[in-house]
Amino acid sequence: MKLLSVNLGRPRAVPYTDQPEGVTGIDKRPVDHPVRVVAPGPKGAGASGLAGDAVCDTRHHGGDDQAVYAMAREDMDDWERELGRTLPNGAFGENLTTVGLDVSGALIGERWRIGSPAGPSVLLEVTSGRIPCRTFQGHMGERGWVKRFTRKGAPGAYLRVIEPGEIRSGDPVEIVHRPDHDVTVTMEFRAGTTERSLLPRLLAAGEALHPEALAAARKYQETYSGRRAVDVGTTPDPH
Repeated sequence: MKLLSVNLGRPRAVPYTDQPEGVTGIDKRPVDHPVRVVAPGPKGAGASGLAGDAVCDTRHHGGDDQAVYAMAREDMDDWERELGRTLPNGAFGENLTTVGLDVSGALIGERWRIGSPAGPSVLLEVTSGRIPCRTFQGHMGERGWVKRFTRKGAPGAYLRVIEPGEIRSGDPVEIVHRPDHDVTVTMEFRAGTTERSLLPRLLAAGEALHPEALAAARKYQETYSGRRAVDVGTTPDPH
């Protein structure tokens, strides 16, 4: 398991984003130098966790719980075959292109140690899957891309930074912690998109889950419990 590439993006004006200034950093390209990785701060204020990487629309992207975005090269290869076109590393706007690692099958709360044993490695924690958006569709230039990407159910993973450090292309990736539940990135993604009934199952991941997904799961659970209590003629437990 290793990083094939570390990918950074620069702000670029495009016609397909609703970002107020009309710019996006989704067009990410591999770099051949070490990159500092830190927790960038809360969503809305913090941007990317990688030094030199642009996140332009902080309303929806970036922040501590979406500090780093990883995609498996194996999933991109599958898309290459389906789309009939070459997809270079960084084509999905991912910061990390990995090989040998089941990114979408990772557990929420799973922790990855990345970096040279002799250098300042980074510890990352999986929080959620990536929800496709208008900017992603425009960047890809594929009709119906949001629906196609959602249907595939291999969204790649957002990660938070537990321990800052430096990474570079070619660094090994080690899974150093796997939590005791079955909530994968793909399950979290499906719960947030096409299979809302899965939302209560996300609660098993606890605080490791992206706060927005955790709030949605709790709200769904409370609503469902309340309706069920009414259906059987009882009063919902306020606690």
